[in-house]
Amino acid sequence: MTEQTPEAPGAPSERKLHRLSPFELKGALLPVADEAVKTREAVMLNAGRGNPNWIATTPREAFFLLGQFALAESRRAWDVPEVGLAGMPRSPGIARRLQDFLEASDDEPAVELLRGALTYGVHTLGFNPDRFVWELTDAVIGDNYPVPDRMLAHGERIVQEYLAQELFAGRPPSGRFDLFAVEGGTAAMTYLFHSLMVNGLLRKGDTLALGAPLFTPYLEIPRLEEFSLRTVDILQSATSKDGRLTWQYPDAELRKLEDPRVKAFFVVNPSNPGAVAMRKESVHKLVELVRKRRPDLLIITDDVYGTFVNGFRSLAADLPRNTLLVYSYSKHFGCTGWRLGVVALHEDNILDEALAKQPASERALLEARYGAISLHPGRLKFIDRMVADSRAVALSHTAGLSLPQQLQMTLFSLFAVLDKDGAYKKYCQRICQDRLQALFEGMGIPLHEDPLRTAYYQTLDLEAWCREHIGEDFVRFIKDHHDPLELVFTLARRHGVVLLNGSGIDGPPWSARVSLANLEDTAYPRIGRDLQEEVRRAIDAWKKAGGDLH
Repeated sequence: MTEQTPEAPGAPSERKLHRLSPFELKGALLPVADEAVKTREAVMLNAGRGNPNWIATTPREAFFLLGQFALAESRRAWDVPEVGLAGMPRSPGIARRLQDFLEASDDEPAVELLRGALTYGVHTLGFNPDRFVWELTDAVIGDNYPVPDRMLAHGERIVQEYLAQELFAGRPPSGRFDLFAVEGGTAAMTYLFHSLMVNGLLRKGDTLALGAPLFTPYLEIPRLEEFSLRTVDILQSATSKDGRLTWQYPDAELRKLEDPRVKAFFVVNPSNPGAVAMRKESVHKLVELVRKRRPDLLIITDDVYGTFVNGFRSLAADLPRNTLLVYSYSKHFGCTGWRLGVVALHEDNILDEALAKQPASERALLEARYGAISLHPGRLKFIDRMVADSRAVALSHTAGLSLPQQLQMTLFSLFAVLDKDGAYKKYCQRICQDRLQALFEGMGIPLHEDPLRTAYYQTLDLEAWCREHIGEDFVRFIKDHHDPLELVFTLARRHGVVLLNGSGIDGPPWSARVSLANLEDTAYPRIGRDLQEEVRRAIDAWKKAGGDLH
C-alpha cells in the first residue's frame, strides 16, 4: 500500500472507481493482475468471485444415465434412425423398465442414486411409480412445457424434503411450503421484487431494511427507478470482547425493525460478505419482535450458504408466515452454470393475507391483470402471481424453469437426502475450512474459532487488525496518505491477486473479501503472505515518516 493507483491515459478517476460495484471494479483489476503475471514470475489468483472449483459428480452422472434410458424410451414410441427422429416417452410400465435398465447397468454411484430415488419416492413419499418415473424421463428429454408451471409435482415434493433437511435442520414447521423453481437466486430476486411491487405489497417510497454489509447487487436493486425504495441498514456491527467484528446483529440494530415504516427486512443468512450465520440469540430476538410488535413485517432471506454451517436453521423455519425464502443450488453443488434456484413461501403467509385485505378498487385492478389466467384471479396466491409475472402474465402458459433444469435440481436434492452420513456436505465444508486456515497461516495470524462461520468467504478488515496490533497512529497515517482502493490495486499489480474491495459490498472501507471456494488449496497461503508483505511495506513507509511501533 505504498503506491498511489496510477492514472493511465483514459483510465477512470479514483472517484469514479468508487462508484463501481465490486464486480465491475474486479473487471478493472483483472487486466492489472494479468500485466503483473506477464512481467513477473507470478500466477494470477482471482479470489474475487464465489464460483466453487468443485462439482457434485454423482447427480450429474445420474442425469446423463437417465438420459440414456429416456432416449431408449423415446425410440420405443417412434423411431426413424435414418433421420435421427424419435417419439415422446410413454408412461405405462415405465417404472418397471427403468428398474430393468438399472439392473442391467454396472453398480456405480449414479445407478445406486437412481435406485435409491425410486425406493425413496415410492416407499417414503408415496409416489405412483409410473407417474414418478415418467416425470423424470420426460424432464430429461425436455419435450414438454413445465406442467405445473410453478414446479413439477414430484420434483417439488423432493425439494421440499431437501430444504427441510438442509435449511430447517430436519425440523420444518407444520404445514407446507409452496415452491417456485427459478433460474438461480438472481432470477428469484428479480421475480420477487417485481411481483411485490406490481401487487402493491411494496410501493415506491416504502422503507426496506437491509442486513448490512450485503452482497452488492442486493444493495443496488432497491435504488433502481422502478422500485425507488428507501433503505435503512441493520448493521452486523457486534464485536467480541477483544474488539473483533463478529458480523452479528446487536440488539439495538434489530430494534430498528420495530419502526412500522419498515415494510420488509432483506437478509442474506449466512451472510455475504460476513460469512456467518445469524446467532441464536438474534434469531430469538427477531422472532419475538415479529410476533409481539411486527406481525406485518415481511422477511426476505437468501440462504444459499446455509449448507456450509452445521445445524443451520433458516428464519423461514421459525417465522414461516412472514418469510419469503430464496435458495440457490449453485454453491453447494458447484452448478452456477445450471442456474438452479427456488423460492419458498409457506401456504399460510402474510402476503396472501394482505392481498385479500386490499381495497376493492385495487383488488379489481389486480383481478383484471390476472383475469386471463384464472377464473378466480382474486384468489390467486402470491407465489402463483410471481410465476405469471415472470412471463409478463400474457405468456404465463410458457412459464416455468426448463424441465432438464428441474430434473437436475431434483437429482441434486435426492443426492443430499439419500446421503445419510452427509459425506459430500462434510467434505465441501472441510475444503473451505482448510483453505481459511491456510490463508491465516500465510498471514501469520491466529484464526479464532466460530461454529457459525461458513468459511466460504473471508472478509479481512485490515484497519481493525492494524488498530489492534500496530496502533491508532499507524491507521491515521495510512488514511492520510492512501485510498482504500489501493489495497486491491496493489495486490493485483504486485502479486497478480484479485480480491473484492470491502467498501463495494458495504463493508469496512479498508477491507477485502477473499473467496475460499474458487482457487486451488495452495493459493491461499500465498494470498496470506502477499497480504502480510503489503502490511509490512506500509509499516516500513510509516517508520520512515517517523512512526514508532513502541
